[in-house]
Amino acid sequence: MIVGERKPLAEIAEMLKPFSKICILGCGTCVTVCLTGGEKEAEETAAALTLWGQKEGKNWDISTGTILRQCEYEYIDEYTKDWPQYDVILSLACGVGVQTMNTRLPEKIILPGLNTTFMGYPLEQGVWTENCLGCGNCVLDLTLGICPITRCSKSMLNGPCGGSQEGKCEISSEVECAWQLIYDRLTQKQLAGRMDEIQPPKDWSTSHHGGPRTMVREDVRVEPEEQTRTDV
Repeated sequence: MIVGERKPLAEIAEMLKPFSKICILGCGTCVTVCLTGGEKEAEETAAALTLWGQKEGKNWDISTGTILRQCEYEYIDEYTKDWPQYDVILSLACGVGVQTMNTRLPEKIILPGLNTTFMGYPLEQGVWTENCLGCGNCVLDLTLGICPITRCSKSMLNGPCGGSQEGKCEISSEVECAWQLIYDRLTQKQLAGRMDEIQPPKDWSTSHHGGPRTMVREDVRVEPEEQTRTDV
């Protein structure tokens, strides 16, 4: 899932100063699961901003709502058919959701209420860890499910480096050495010999280093004229 955290209330209040009628819009997927941008958090943010405004002499008119996925047009369109004319929308979605909303609704101002942090998974209740960069060239088959690109602080494909000590990364004794984890996993499955196989330098062109990426599935793509006929 995509993990994020709410921006400081003071920063949000500063963004909203020029506006009067505000909609705080939650997203019903990733940010709901990580407890930062769902319906509950939208209501909590509205309450906090209302109190802030009262103290600062700002009489905001604040409403809340939630879209199942702010990153998909069909859900945006369904929600906004009879949308009141808010001055601004504070989106509690990830950065993808905010940009999708702005693209679909160019006549509106949609501002970010979260700082998108990473893609990860829950270690335990209330704790998430980063485990994927979306680099476009997955090597989890070689390492049996432990990503060296994300979890190694140096993104090494051949490790470990000389800085790891007692299974910990040199950047912090709190950070596990990814290559120690990979070695332990391979050894458990009697595949430790893979550590001797030298991997070539990573092709970063499949990652963001080649600019914004687009994926096209021609088998499911609908041509514009077909989409128009379907809509009719």
